[in-house]
Amino acid sequence: MVAFPPMRFDLTDLRLFLLVVEAGSITHGAMRANLALPSASERLRGMEEVSGVRLLERRRRGIAPTAAGDALAHHARIILRQIDHMQGELGGYAKGLKGNIRLLANTAAITEFLPEALALYLASRPHIDIDLTERLSTEIVKAVAGGLAEIGIISDAVDAGNLQLLPFAVDRLVVVMPPDHPLAAAKALAFAEIVRQEFVGLTIGSPLQEHIDEHAARAGHPLKFRVRMRTFEGICRMVAQGVGIGIVPETAAKRCRRSMAIRPIPLVDDWATRHLSLCMRAIEELSPFARDLVEHLSAGTKGSPGSSLKSQGYSAAAATRKPPTSR
Repeated sequence: MVAFPPMRFDLTDLRLFLLVVEAGSITHGAMRANLALPSASERLRGMEEVSGVRLLERRRRGIAPTAAGDALAHHARIILRQIDHMQGELGGYAKGLKGNIRLLANTAAITEFLPEALALYLASRPHIDIDLTERLSTEIVKAVAGGLAEIGIISDAVDAGNLQLLPFAVDRLVVVMPPDHPLAAAKALAFAEIVRQEFVGLTIGSPLQEHIDEHAARAGHPLKFRVRMRTFEGICRMVAQGVGIGIVPETAAKRCRRSMAIRPIPLVDDWATRHLSLCMRAIEELSPFARDLVEHLSAGTKGSPGSSLKSQGYSAAAATRKPPTSR
């Protein structure tokens, strides 16, 4: 019988490897793991040396797992998920044990709906930490389906495949402009009517801005940006000074309108009204910590159509599975 040397990967190695595979980049994976690039690269090299096989393949546009890397990623997901379950179950017996939940969400959910909901949740649960990361809805679906995150918040504009969905919130996009803008008297506008205007946008890489830019490209008119800002408040401040017009969530526009001279106008395009949903592989597969968070978020946040799982007599089979869509 041939004896193989033991493979020693710690949890940091496994989490790093999954994040690198998800990002398709060692640099971005290291950033998400909060590791310096040299340290992350050394860990990955060590994993390949210990295993005796190549785990990652360098390509012109980033990296991809080899067949062996796919196998490692599969087992790493199982191991990390089991650890989450173990922590959740032990949490009921060991006071002070920390639990960690990885939650992925799109821009609107992170900026407009989650701060208040998560503040209430975390304030009453000092033993739980949440790893909250902003992603495009399409990327969230892949990450949750692949076991890289337990819970995601996505828009209905993407195909969620076989993931289970629960309603979370309604996100309506509006165009904001100065009150003296030639279009400011309109009760509603189509995107095609404003696509040639000068814009104040979100910074490059923002999932919401990429969503808007995609529809501009489909219309055949890439947006012209005078400046890009990191926040919706920053966009509204620029708009109030006449720098250009912007597209922000209705909730942000209403909040900023109290102190700024801006005029929010609804966008009539279908893609401008998005229903946000919680997504997960299966309720019964979630750790106790994650199920508790889903219960909290589905109980009704600001602008949310969701209602409590318990009040509905929720069972795992009650979550909807979104049918495939071409959108």
